[in-house]
Amino acid sequence: MRTFYAAAAALTLLALPVTVVAQTAPQKPVHLIVGFGAGGGTDIVARILQQPLQERLGQPVIVENRPGAGGTIGAEAVARADKDGTTLGLLVNGHVITGVLAKTPKYDTATAFDAVGMVATAGLIIAARPDLPANNVKELIALAKAQPGKLSFGSPGFGGTQHFTGELFKQMAQVNMLHVPFRTSPELATAVIGKQVDLLFETVPAVLGMIKSGQLKAIAVTGDDRFEALPDVPTVKESGALPGYVVTTWYGLVAPRGTPPALLATLNKALTDSLATKDVQDKLAKAGAVAQSSSADAFGKHIAAEVVRWEKVREAANIEKK
Repeated sequence: MRTFYAAAAALTLLALPVTVVAQTAPQKPVHLIVGFGAGGGTDIVARILQQPLQERLGQPVIVENRPGAGGTIGAEAVARADKDGTTLGLLVNGHVITGVLAKTPKYDTATAFDAVGMVATAGLIIAARPDLPANNVKELIALAKAQPGKLSFGSPGFGGTQHFTGELFKQMAQVNMLHVPFRTSPELATAVIGKQVDLLFETVPAVLGMIKSGQLKAIAVTGDDRFEALPDVPTVKESGALPGYVVTTWYGLVAPRGTPPALLATLNKALTDSLATKDVQDKLAKAGAVAQSSSADAFGKHIAAEVVRWEKVREAANIEKK
């Protein structure tokens, strides 16, 4: 009898590691949902993460594109998924802005997800037609004040990050500029080059070639740091003309709200370790972004702060919810 109990105890102890693994790591293939089409910036970042996450989680990682409605279709799928670590989403600041614009949102960006961690950040760039009589932020603000309502800025779509970046610039600089939305980034750049619009707020990859060729004139970078690909272009912060004006696009990993903390910790470690590798850092840099890892708690607070920030911009711009 004593032998029987000893054997039973041994079997129980052997089973413990299996139980722990089941509670702390995904047990099936992981679907990484991207709310935008293949080939875009968010999709590129997701595919950079795909292999390193797969290696660290020990499960296949499948990038799944679910484009539409400003990324909300994909995000809604994440919010409603099982809370077992097998469905993750790549959230961007555009999701926050889309959320503050919605009169009846299908989910609350600040509460529908559990943050896993920040992935990367990237500033935007302010660029203008080459003959615009302003070569820096101070001159641009002075020109806008001298011609209230006449200077125009474009963005690739109403209610996007680029649009709200321009609105925040207007508010902080206390200038009146006309916003002209376009359907795509190439259409926007063509309009500025053709002098139909004076300037634009855009991601660097979308206009880098045109800046280097002289078709567009770079005014400033909106982020904290200069871009490696455009080392001579200063940040708005460096100009001293607009204290506190810093806007970065960001990418972060989220899971459905209610995912067990142990699973979130495993996912965060896999993400953090992936971002620490030179290979991932180099690939993100080539895509115009900077690897930026964080704790889950820090990223969650960042999302909440972004919701508050862009809601204030919406209200100040008198943009109605739809």
